[in-house]
Amino acid sequence: MMMGRAFLALALLVPAALATAAGDPHTMQGILLKADPASRTIEVSCDAIPNYMDAMVMTFRVRDAGALKNLQPGGTVRFTMVEDGDKEFADQLQPIKVQNYESEPTEASRLTYLHRALDHTAAQKLIPIGGLVPNFTLTDQSNRSTQLDDFKGMVVVLSFAYSRCPNPNYCFRLSNNLAQVNRRYHSLTGHSLILLTIVIEPDHDQGQALAHYAETWKADWSAWRFLTGPLADIHAIAERFGMDFWNNEGYLTHSFHTVVIDRDGRLAANLEGNHFTSDQLGDLVGTVLDRPASNGGGF
Repeated sequence: MMMGRAFLALALLVPAALATAAGDPHTMQGILLKADPASRTIEVSCDAIPNYMDAMVMTFRVRDAGALKNLQPGGTVRFTMVEDGDKEFADQLQPIKVQNYESEPTEASRLTYLHRALDHTAAQKLIPIGGLVPNFTLTDQSNRSTQLDDFKGMVVVLSFAYSRCPNPNYCFRLSNNLAQVNRRYHSLTGHSLILLTIVIEPDHDQGQALAHYAETWKADWSAWRFLTGPLADIHAIAERFGMDFWNNEGYLTHSFHTVVIDRDGRLAANLEGNHFTSDQLGDLVGTVLDRPASNGGGF
């Protein structure tokens, strides 16, 4: 799954390294794909660095395996890349929370903080990375009852949206990320990979409106399901992933979450925000697709 991007990384890394002075440190940032304490390595889908390297997937060594203990796949990491001979080390490695200072995400963060302060059970409902995702039942764009259980043995990529979202950097961007993943893994969608979009305005996005929204993305209905259901059910599902939304006089304020569930029905990653690229999401999905299913999993 990762072969094309990995070869690209190797092809571009060598001339990029030669173009700079040996040993020069570079501050880097990207989406963590894997962390392996045993080998003391991390694999990162790195952001581009102007005049140095394109965005690419790279593997780095770390000097201290303890630096990996608080890292989660799908999280954003920042570090200093130090070249030592023919090896690249990630020093000063730290997870970071990328801030979005636009009005809606800022307001959503405040409302989320208030909600969790008032509801002491909210934190307990969150599914941790590696935790089993409970089954749920909703209705898709063709009015079929759809359960998460239907996709046992498949990798699931799930996000939230609503068709009347006015900002192209919000729901449109997250849905476009899924569309790009669908194109990248087209040969796998529908049998090894399934895409789910849960709509958060079910009073409007149902029936023909939901089908029309799916058609705007030219979605293959066997590979990409757009799901609706009772508002209380959608709230309960969203809350499991830390996704919150509120209706304020017909305008929805919401946080952004894109979720990857592995073949065993366990939460592999929960990407918060909209700062990552569709390529980075695709790189992450590729690492999860590469994992074999175990015998003890299941939704």
